[in-house]
This record gives sequence, C-alpha cells and structure tokens, in this order.
Amino acid sequence: MTYIKMHKHIIAIANQKGGVGKTTTSVNLATATAAIGKKTLIIDLDPQGNASTGLGIDNYSRKIGAYEVIIGQSNAAVAIQHTIIPKLDIIPANVNLAAAEIELIDMSSREFLLKKILSDLGEFYEVIIIDCPPSLGLLTINALVAATGVIIPLQCEFFALEGLVHLMNTVNLIKKSYNPSLQIDGIVLTMMDKRNRLSLLVEADVRETFKDLVFKTTIPRNIRLSEAPSHGKPALIYDSKCLGSVSYMMLAREVLTKKNLLNDNERQNVKREKSVG
Repeated sequence: MTYIKMHKHIIAIANQKGGVGKTTTSVNLATATAAIGKKTLIIDLDPQGNASTGLGIDNYSRKIGAYEVIIGQSNAAVAIQHTIIPKLDIIPANVNLAAAEIELIDMSSREFLLKKILSDLGEFYEVIIIDCPPSLGLLTINALVAATGVIIPLQCEFFALEGLVHLMNTVNLIKKSYNPSLQIDGIVLTMMDKRNRLSLLVEADVRETFKDLVFKTTIPRNIRLSEAPSHGKPALIYDSKCLGSVSYMMLAREVLTKKNLLNDNERQNVKREKSVG
C-alpha cells in the first residue's frame, strides 16, 4: 500500500472519569474525519477495547494490538487493521493491554513509547485519534506525550466539573515536562438533554468558566448512539441521519476548521452543507 506524506494531528480523547463518552467520541469523531476525506487512524488504548468492538473488530482479530506494539513485541504497521469505513484504520486493543500499566513501570523512557511508535509509523495519516482509558496512568500519559492536542468529553451532569481541573493540571504538567507542543483542542459537552434544566445549567457554567475552549457543538443523549456499538458500527454508519451522527459530523468540521486541517475543496463542501442546512 502506498501512502502520501501528510501533516499529522494526533488527538488524545481523555478524561479520567468513566462514562463520559470518550469511546463514543473517539469512534464517531474518527469516522466523521474519515468521511470528510481525512486519512484517519484510531488507536484503542483502553483495555476494555470498546472502540475496537464499536468498529466491528472481533476478539479473534485482535491478537496483535496496542499492547504488543507498546511493549515492543510488534510494530505498528503489523497491528494496523482496516475498518469498514473508507480511510479509517485502527490499532485495536486486546485483554493483554490491562497488564501494560504494570509492565511499563520498569521500561526505559516509558512515557515516550507511543510517541516513538507514531514517529516510526511516519506521516501516513492526517488525523490520529487515541481513545484513552478512564484513568491518568501510564497509558494516558503516553497518549498525552504523543499527542498534539487533547479533546476532553464532559458529561452534562451535576458532577461534570469534578476532576476536570486535575486533568487540566496533568495536561499542563505533561506540556511542561514532556511535550511542549501539547494543546487542549477543546472540551466537548456530551449526553446533552436540552429538555433538562440541569443540562442547560451545566452547559452555561462550563461555557462561562472555559469560554472559547468549549466546542460550539454539543453531543445529545441519543438512543442511536447507544445502540450502534452492539452492532459493531459507528453511529454514523448505523444511522447517519440521527441527531447523534449529525452532531459528530458537526464536531469533526469544527475540530478540523479550528486546527486549519481543511483544504480548499473541503472548506467549500462545509460551506455548501451549512447553506443547505
């Protein structure tokens, strides 16, 4: 397979809280960027392997995955698999990844392992999205050291801001100590229910606190988003017209526009779609 050399943007989807929509955001944002035309790679760095499941990668097909790559048993090119979505590939996760946190402790330059792997991979992808585990352990640290940007999914609930300051402090520490180019690309509000007064209050509070750091696009509570993983498909493939899918397409355009990753033709397509909408 021949690849064209491309500018690479590496996005870590991170939040140490579970159940905030990290994997849903990783899978559907990656699908959306691929649909827009960007050659995209998703790295499943969560031992639960939900991103792999959500993209239809069965357990038998995950014998070589993120774990084997990180500890040096395999290289990334061997672990990469095509998905059913054109322009979207994945490095899947298998059960072995649960042991990585312990094994990484004794490895030299342990914080830089994923960064080196992606450097060795070359500039084959325009966008790389890393689905991080719900913790701030060595796997997440590796993702932040390798990333150029972080997107933080934030659930619209009472305890939404709990732990967010700690995560931002961790990002700043990584930036200061290991990765000076790391930026927070933005906070995306997930599981939004505009009929719920609490959701609206949380949104107002987050936007007042973090200003332009919060994406304009919000991700709604949507039954199709919940159903899609059980069918081994991203929501954008399972039901492209549902509100959740439309929202992730809007988020992808917002992310790519913010990072100046759209070419002239893609910008024109976005403008046409907005005018039609």
